[in-house]
Amino acid sequence: MASNDNLFCALRAAFPRDSAATAIETDSGLTYTWDDIERTTARIANLLASLQLAAGARVAVQVEKSVEAALLYLATLRAGYVFLPLNTAYQQAEIAYFIGNAEPELIVCASRNAGWMAEVASAAGCRHLLTLNDDRTGSLLDAAAPMPDQHAPAQRSADDLAAILYTSGTTGRSKGAMLSHGNLLSNAQVLKTYWDWQPGDVLIHALPIFHVHGLFVALHGALLNGSRMIWMSKFDAARVVARLPDATVFMGVPTLYVRLLQEPGLDRHAVRNMRLFVSGSAPLLIETFRDWQARTGHTILERYGMSETAMLTSNPCRPEDGERRGGTVGFPLPGVSVRVVGDDGRPVPVGETGGVEVQGPNVFSGYWRMPEKTREEFTADGYFRTGDVGRFDADGYLTIVGRSKDLIISGGYNVYPAEIESAANELPGVAETAVVGVPHPDFGEVGVAVIVARPGAAVDPDGVLAALRPRLANFKLPKRCFVVADLPRNAMGKVQKNLLRTQYADLFVAPTT
Repeated sequence: MASNDNLFCALRAAFPRDSAATAIETDSGLTYTWDDIERTTARIANLLASLQLAAGARVAVQVEKSVEAALLYLATLRAGYVFLPLNTAYQQAEIAYFIGNAEPELIVCASRNAGWMAEVASAAGCRHLLTLNDDRTGSLLDAAAPMPDQHAPAQRSADDLAAILYTSGTTGRSKGAMLSHGNLLSNAQVLKTYWDWQPGDVLIHALPIFHVHGLFVALHGALLNGSRMIWMSKFDAARVVARLPDATVFMGVPTLYVRLLQEPGLDRHAVRNMRLFVSGSAPLLIETFRDWQARTGHTILERYGMSETAMLTSNPCRPEDGERRGGTVGFPLPGVSVRVVGDDGRPVPVGETGGVEVQGPNVFSGYWRMPEKTREEFTADGYFRTGDVGRFDADGYLTIVGRSKDLIISGGYNVYPAEIESAANELPGVAETAVVGVPHPDFGEVGVAVIVARPGAAVDPDGVLAALRPRLANFKLPKRCFVVADLPRNAMGKVQKNLLRTQYADLFVAPTT
C-alpha cells in the first residue's frame, strides 16, 4: 500500500505508546489522554464523512478556543478535507466575504452566532451548519457522539490542500493562502529539530488557534513531539506565571511577554524548569528582549514567519548553532532559502536593505482562486515575495526593518490599512482617510486614522471610531482618530505615510530624552 502523506498520520505516529497518559490539561481542570485524541478525532472524522462532502471540501470554523476546536482541526485533516480557521473577532460582513469566497460545504460556529451565520451560509450555498462552544456543547459534538471511534485516515499526497488561511490584502480584498499537508509537515519537522524538542517537554499553549502561531507552530510542535500541553482558553498572565514551573516551553507574541513582565511573580525561580521561550507574529522590542533576560535569565528566541510560508527563519536554539540576537529573526531554517533583493530583483550586499523573498518546502502553492495574484507574488525562479523589507548582517542574521505592503501588526494580528481606509471613506462627511501604524508599549503597533473631511462637513473623530466598531474586528480598529485639513503628499500626489508615522510616533510611547 502506498504511504499516506496525510499530516494527521505523521502527527498520530508521534503519539506516546502509553495512550492513557495525559496529552492535554485545561485551565478548567479537564484532562484529555492521547487515546481521547485518537477516538474523538475518529468520531468527528466519521461525522464529516457521513455528510458526504465533496473531495477537497472546505470546513470553515469560527469558534472560541477549546480542545474540541483543536480536535475538529485534526479530524478535518484526518478525513481529508480542508480546514479554514476564522478569527473569532471577525464581524458578519467580514465572515460573509470569506464564506462567499471559499464556498465551504460545512460551517462550524458558536451557538450564539448560529442565527446570522445561517444567513451567511444560505447566501453562499453552504449545505451544512453545526455549532461548537467552548464548554463542550454544540450540535457538532452531539452528532459526533454516536459515530464509530475508529477511522482510517483519508489517503492524501504531500501536495494536497490541508488548510486555507485568509490574510487581508493591501487593496482591502482578503487572500486565502493555500497550505498543503507537505507544507505544514515539513515545517513542523524542521522546527522539531531546530528548536531541539526534548522527551518530556511540556508546552503552555496560551495562543489562539485560528492562525499559524497557535494552530501550526505550537500545536504541531507539541503533537509531533508527543508532548503534554497545558491548555489555556485565553491568555492570563498570572495563570501562565503560576504554571511555568510545570512546563518547559512557552510560545507567545510580544504583547504576551510585555504583560508577563508586569507580573511580580515572574522571577528566576518561576522559570526554573523552562527550556525555551519563543516569540513571533510581531517584532519584539529590544527593551522587552533585555528586560526578559535580566528578569528570568532566559533569552527569548525570536523567529519569523507568515501565513503563506509558516516559519522562515529562527534564532538558534542550541548554543552550538549560535547566539540569540535581539532585534533579529535569526537564520533561514534548514531547507529554506531566504534572500534580500533590490528593486532590480538582484540580491543586495550584506548590510543593505531590500525585499525579503523565500523558497522552500514550507512555502504555499498560491492564493485561493487568485491565479493572477499568485503569479504576481512569485518570481520567475520560484521565490515568494513576502512584502517585508529586511537585511542580512555579516554573520547571516536577518533583521526585518519594515513592511513594503504597509502592514500593521498589532498584538500579533495583521491589520491592513486599506481595509480600514475603505470602511472609513464610506462614512458621512469623510473625504479621505490614511491609516498608519505607530509604536505602542503593549501591542507593539496600533493603527491611527487621519481623516480629511468633505468641504462644509463636520467629522467627529470619536464618532468615526464608533461607526467603525460594528464593521471591523476589534484588533483592526484604530486606537486614535484625527481630523486634519489635508494629508501630506509627494510630487506624484501619493500620501506620504512615512511623515504621518513620524508625526504620531510618540502618541503612545513617551519620547526619550
